[in-house]
Amino acid sequence: MFQVLQQTSPFTRAILVILLIVSIWSWGIILSKTLLLRKIKRETETFWKIFRRGKSLSEVSTACEILRFTPLVPVFNAAVEKPATSVTSLQRVVQRASAAQMTRLERRMNFLATTASVAPFVGLFGTVWGVMTSFAALGTASAASLHTVAPGIADALIATAFGLFTAIPANVAYNNFVYQLRNVGGQLDELQVEMLASAERNSG
Repeated sequence: MFQVLQQTSPFTRAILVILLIVSIWSWGIILSKTLLLRKIKRETETFWKIFRRGKSLSEVSTACEILRFTPLVPVFNAAVEKPATSVTSLQRVVQRASAAQMTRLERRMNFLATTASVAPFVGLFGTVWGVMTSFAALGTASAASLHTVAPGIADALIATAFGLFTAIPANVAYNNFVYQLRNVGGQLDELQVEMLASAERNSG
């Protein structure tokens, strides 16, 4: 592989550098999102334990001050801190806070989706260009042989390999994160139901 990389053309090297930068960036997003979602999962479980045991909303709010990652706490605090004149107004408050938290969690997800869809085509572009230049050089060569064609073909195909190497982890991570964020959204919906039910009981 190292020998093939040494023999690549300047154009192919430029393609590989671009894909390498995108791959490093996407892996940074993957690692940071993975750690964040793990913390969110642990703290969400803790939040529900505190919420179920809490005797009052103020007690729950105080106990949740140590939870810094789960989006349920900011949504809960928004509902508690902003006085609602009716159940409908409380629902709007919770929905706005939930939407803001989901937007924050979905940040940089578009980059992973774009990487997963575009990187293979960037690699394929490098491959097509390499094949074209290889056959162009073959046309001007005095004798055609496998020894003459093989380096150019290897130079071309390595771009596709790098494109897939960049795209596959981004695609897998994106789908996994979408699934986990849907679970977070379900937790926020459940919190909304609980808050509205509590408000209705208190108003009644």
